[in-house]
Amino acid sequence: MNIIHIHTPIRSVDDLRIGDQVYVSGLVAILRDQAQKRFIEYKIKGLTTPNIENLPVFHCGPIAYMDGGRWIIKSIGPTTSARMERDLPVFLKLSGVRMVIGKGGVSRSTASDMVKIGVVYCAYPGGASAFLVKTLKKVVDVYWLDLGIPEALWIVEFENLGPLTVAIDIYGGNIYSQVEDNVERNLDRILGGR
Repeated sequence: MNIIHIHTPIRSVDDLRIGDQVYVSGLVAILRDQAQKRFIEYKIKGLTTPNIENLPVFHCGPIAYMDGGRWIIKSIGPTTSARMERDLPVFLKLSGVRMVIGKGGVSRSTASDMVKIGVVYCAYPGGASAFLVKTLKKVVDVYWLDLGIPEALWIVEFENLGPLTVAIDIYGGNIYSQVEDNVERNLDRILGGR
């Protein structure tokens, strides 16, 4: 396991392996399923979308409010990435994103697609919102507020967002699959092949 500090934009994730602990500084795009769907729809129709190429995408929905003409994010925490999984490979191909941050991982099929596209998945633990907000420097921009504050696409700046655990790398390493395989083997052993 290595501890790696990354500054955005992220052009390559070749050095990241499962188990590595990552801290990200710089711009990060925050979105969930509704903004992801709109991004895909706009790209397919040839409409303008926010430029998030080479930015990490963090699956979360912030609680935010305006104060003196600027956005304040009061709470932020990872969303289960399975919510975005159905359209995630298409989104990744269209956006040029190289890192997804979330919780819970994605299916083996989606992980396989991510390997082919060259995207890593980094896990951030749920329940650590108070700590996470401390790494947030500022809101840079927000798009598609008509979807609602938690569903909009946010561009925010972080300083040492982490620790993130590389859970799926571009070489086929997948912590979630390893755990599933170990559980299956242990169950077979315990149950004697029944």
